[in-house]
Amino acid sequence: MVEAAQEPYLSVVIPVYNESQSLPALGGELALALDAIARNYEVIFVDDGSRDGSYAAILELARTRPGFKALRLGRNVGQTAALSAGIRHASGEIIALLDADRQNDPRDIPKLLAKLDEGYDVVSGWRQDRQDPALSRVLPSKLANALISWITGVPLHDYGCTLKLYRGRYLKSLRLYGEMHRFIPAFAGFLGARIAEVPVNHRPRTEGVSKYGLSRTFKVLLDLLTVKFMDAYLAKPIYLFGGSGLVMGCAGAVMAAVTLYKKFCYGIFVKDQPLFQVSIFFALVGLQLILMGLVAEILVRVYFDIKDKPSYFIRESFGFHG
Repeated sequence: MVEAAQEPYLSVVIPVYNESQSLPALGGELALALDAIARNYEVIFVDDGSRDGSYAAILELARTRPGFKALRLGRNVGQTAALSAGIRHASGEIIALLDADRQNDPRDIPKLLAKLDEGYDVVSGWRQDRQDPALSRVLPSKLANALISWITGVPLHDYGCTLKLYRGRYLKSLRLYGEMHRFIPAFAGFLGARIAEVPVNHRPRTEGVSKYGLSRTFKVLLDLLTVKFMDAYLAKPIYLFGGSGLVMGCAGAVMAAVTLYKKFCYGIFVKDQPLFQVSIFFALVGLQLILMGLVAEILVRVYFDIKDKPSYFIRESFGFHG
């Protein structure tokens, strides 16, 4: 049996929201799976403002099982914030994320850990045989995964599977907010993490009610725009705004030139050409975009300076002290 006082090698972070029925069985499954690893571990349950007695069930697990710990948030703030709280309190070299609804199988954790030991930084679970409704859950998920992989350049079959293992230094360097938890592998990929994918068991929900619906698809699309901006343009927003402004300005100049050509060659007065008003509009929008890019550049520099946050991530080092 692993002693809770020992420094953990593996931290398992589990966000919980109204899952009191599934927690006792999940605790037993986790203990069996993690004891078999023969490495020190901790399990951090984060109660995200549950109203069904989930925290009482978590406390019971923490009191009776070595290595099990409890966090309770002041109110329901969402899965991303709950995961962020658990990650911040995790002390393991390796951090595993897991859902509390028992659809993720804890027995897959040793398999993912073995893959991580091959030299990867992130190992993602892939639910090949999903036990969810095909039209309302599986099909939208496949389309979303394809879109996310294409836009981020970090290909995964299953971004939506919570069961994933990370080297702690990658997760600790991230600042999660909103509903960005589903994009954590992409953020790690942006830092240069080596990512692998392993098929995992997916079980049908037997207790509680799913918290996901079709409305999540629209949130994913909006969040994806933010992720792409953070990857490609966070450190150089002038390339996005200024580039768009130059395109708009050039288009306005071309339309103005066409207007003047028609005036001098065909005698068509400028006031009779709607294209002239359009060219002015394009020129003004282009100027605004360029100015917005300059302001964004200043804000980005203030952001990095205030937080003393570098625009790079060091994978490893040698010969440095302190």
